Amino acid sequence: MRLALFQPDIPQNTGAALRLAACFRVPVDIIEPCGFPLDDKRLRRSAMDYGGACELVRHASWEAFIAAFRTAPGAGAPQRLVLLSTKGAVPYADFDFHAGDTLLLGRESAGVPADIHAAADARVRIPIAAEMRSLNVVVAAAIVLTEALRQQGIFHGKTAL
Repeated sequence: MRLALFQPDIPQNTGAALRLAACFRVPVDIIEPCGFPLDDKRLRRSAMDYGGACELVRHASWEAFIAAFRTAPGAGAPQRLVLLSTKGAVPYADFDFHAGDTLLLGRESAGVPADIHAAADARVRIPIAAEMRSLNVVVAAAIVLTEALRQQGIFHGKTAL
């Protein structure tokens, strides 16, 4: 299981995603360009001391990311790109997550372009009140990642990962 951030706009959200991933021992892919200078100072401030505990891979572009993703060894699990989207057809709780899934998060300001939406192997959504537009990207990531890990048997009792 991995998280992938597509051209993140907000350094605080990127730091929070790194903290989330560190706590659940999930690697993170950052697909550049970012909407801010991606440097240790900004990430350290928002990720606090968790950033160093997170496995982080930076990709110079979508093309570089997708090439690496499609050729990476799957470690026995099928690899799928699962986009979290308000336009997703399947509610996340009804989706059957696999250990090899990468959860793709769009830009805070614009989501992902249509071609990237189409490139995803699956698209899931979090049902919210009809009059609301969307959740914060990291809140959405936490909700879906927790369900995906639960389905993989990560959460049993009160044992730490």
